[in-house]
Amino acid sequence: MSNAYGISDNIKRVRDVIAGAAEASGRAPGDIALVAVSKTRPADMIRQAIAAGVDAVGENRVQEMAEKNAQGAYAGAPLHFIGHLQSNKVSKVVGVCDLIESVGSLSLVEQIGKRAVSLGIVQDVLIEVNIGREPQKSGILPEQMDEILGLSAKTGGIMVTGLMSVPPVNDEFGKSCNYFDAMFQLFVDISKKKYDNVSMRFLSMGMSDSYIDAIRAGSNMVRIGSAIFGARF
Repeated sequence: MSNAYGISDNIKRVRDVIAGAAEASGRAPGDIALVAVSKTRPADMIRQAIAAGVDAVGENRVQEMAEKNAQGAYAGAPLHFIGHLQSNKVSKVVGVCDLIESVGSLSLVEQIGKRAVSLGIVQDVLIEVNIGREPQKSGILPEQMDEILGLSAKTGGIMVTGLMSVPPVNDEFGKSCNYFDAMFQLFVDISKKKYDNVSMRFLSMGMSDSYIDAIRAGSNMVRIGSAIFGARF
């Protein structure tokens, strides 16, 4: 199908905005990975986004991901799992996704590692950080980072390639920027330490309504849904 949804044009606009934010933070546009968030989107729309050059596709729900994967929706782009990962769904994600962005507990590190070892692979993951300390959200608190990275260093089958966060929604001017800045500082601090099975490559933060500020604060991976695909239907 041709560009029926304007997806290619939307991606171009998003890329232009990314370029401006990257240059404002002293980086090249190509330094920022664009992940198309395809929750509720049909396979045809995902194929259009891949054809238009997104760097990866991110899915939130395991069952939906499995259904669309069976349709070949993700062919040609890395697949990320970005939603809350339940323990009983680990086996359906490890080895299927190129990157699991939402590892927010010690038990998930152990379960992912065990599954990956059984498959004879190394699974790339990001540690999810609950930077806003919101009780309803999953994720590791900043002061728990040494513990989870220490566990990751001892766990076969897993490679921590960075951090991910979804800061609190806040209309107060500059508040989100404070969270982004705190995440970047945490990313820098961890990058200076030496852990086995840990290589700080990605800082995934910023969505359709916040990715400019996130990039300016140091994010090098943004997760964009509505700005690419339009409002959900």
